[in-house]
Amino acid sequence: MTTARWRRLASEEARIAGPRATVAGVDEAGRGPLAGPVVAAAVVLDLSRDWDGLNDSKQLTAEKRDAQFARVLQGARAFAWSVVGPRTIDRVNIRIATHTAMARAVARLALTPELVLVDGHETVAAMPYEQQAVIGGDGKCLSIAAASILAKVVRDRVMERLDRVWPVYGFAQHKGYGTADHMAAIRDHGPCPLHRHTFAPISTLELPLGLG
Repeated sequence: MTTARWRRLASEEARIAGPRATVAGVDEAGRGPLAGPVVAAAVVLDLSRDWDGLNDSKQLTAEKRDAQFARVLQGARAFAWSVVGPRTIDRVNIRIATHTAMARAVARLALTPELVLVDGHETVAAMPYEQQAVIGGDGKCLSIAAASILAKVVRDRVMERLDRVWPVYGFAQHKGYGTADHMAAIRDHGPCPLHRHTFAPISTLELPLGLG
């Protein structure tokens, strides 16, 4: 990413923030997979610093995400994340679980934000701060881009560790998404405790006797 790109993200965030000096960006990773947690991260950045290379996590390679992850941990004014597991997701639904993770991440920040920029189309009712939803925010605001990287890297590392517990599913490769290999493993072995049993097609999957 060019220097001009990250500066545009910083400029747009500053425009939205106005006079507010402490602005947190919030994003999540893991709304769509069939297995594993949803992870939310919150980040407060110093926009006057050089953040060259910082971008929406989806636009970065794994190697570049890891490098930016380390930069954010070292250089952010504040950061935090929260992990909400599959049993909670099944119990309350993915939207509420995601909002819970976001609210917890912001609450764990070492700074109290004057404004929270939330990636997506809605704010979080459980968050007692002034908020603004930013559609496509991870590609518009620098702190949301940073939060997207933290959430993605943390979740990927969780799934890689869990792969060692349930190696037959290949979580380290697909991170819980519904790939052909993942679906074949579910049909062969049945779902494990890491799977979201309320998510289709797991919720409607016809499994061999003894695997349901």
